[in-house]
Amino acid sequence: MSFPKLSRRVSLAVIGSLFAVAAHAHEPRPGPNGGWKVDAGAWHAELVADGTTTVVVHLFDAGDRPVSAEGWSANAILLVDGAAQRFDLAPDADGRLTGTAAVAVPKDVKGAIQLAAPDGTTAQAKY
Repeated sequence: MSFPKLSRRVSLAVIGSLFAVAAHAHEPRPGPNGGWKVDAGAWHAELVADGTTTVVVHLFDAGDRPVSAEGWSANAILLVDGAAQRFDLAPDADGRLTGTAAVAVPKDVKGAIQLAAPDGTTAQAKY
């Protein structure tokens, strides 16, 4: 009988699966507002870009419940047509972070949003 070998193989398979799930959790996934949602520290951030110059970020807690952006600040660094677009995002009346880029931002843009919570905690959302 070779139960130790079987146990080791099962253990390695389980560990490999856990790493795959953890890696997948950080990948962009569709958000409820039509954008891409990613992990950002203790929160989740959904980036909504629709081909205009306006960019919106919706914030969520770890349980995916919406979080008001009141008191938050953020900076966007997005790569559009090979050039970095840097601009601020600020809370709006709808509880989101909004900002205006110098150029139209496509839906599947790559880049990062640097977030600062009201308590001073910082996080980064990578897209």
